Amino acid sequence: MTRARRIALAVALATPLAGCASAPALVTYGLAAPVERVSAPMRLPGLILVVEPTAIELYASERVVVREPGGALSYLPGVQYADQLPALVQTRLVETFENASRIGGVARPGDRVSPDFQLNSTIRTFWVDAETNLAVVEIAVRAVDESDGSVADAKVFSARVPVAAIDGRAAMLGLEVALAEAMLEIVRWAGTGRAGA
Repeated sequence: MTRARRIALAVALATPLAGCASAPALVTYGLAAPVERVSAPMRLPGLILVVEPTAIELYASERVVVREPGGALSYLPGVQYADQLPALVQTRLVETFENASRIGGVARPGDRVSPDFQLNSTIRTFWVDAETNLAVVEIAVRAVDESDGSVADAKVFSARVPVAAIDGRAAMLGLEVALAEAMLEIVRWAGTGRAGA
């Protein structure tokens, strides 16, 4: 191989690497769980096992979904979740139960417990809407009685929060607030058994 050809080959191999190195890093957001204490009648008494939500492929990643005017769906550039969205929602929902005063009454698969109810959920909507400037979260929840496998109760929880702009920071703040609202409603629905605030 001639010297000129070796130089050309080295340049060709280095060029893609240089392009990768110059790509901007994604800003990562964790969607913090609310810390509010909740007082609500105990609809689901005993230990609740929170399993990872199901979701269509669009949501089963770290990417943030934008609903464009006209209904097309895309991903918001420059930002990502701290984990795949279903796993992140599961973690934050467990934390919401714990923060709401049910720390001894909630678990996740792998905790080697015998639950009274299994909380199954589906992420139905989780996006920022560029036409309405809203962060929209919708989660369907089913409580399965572990004693007989029947559905003890089920409900769809949703929240819509205005966002100042369809950019990374504003969109993520809106989604965090919308998710927090939905999760607190799930906890109130399941109940904490606390009589007073």
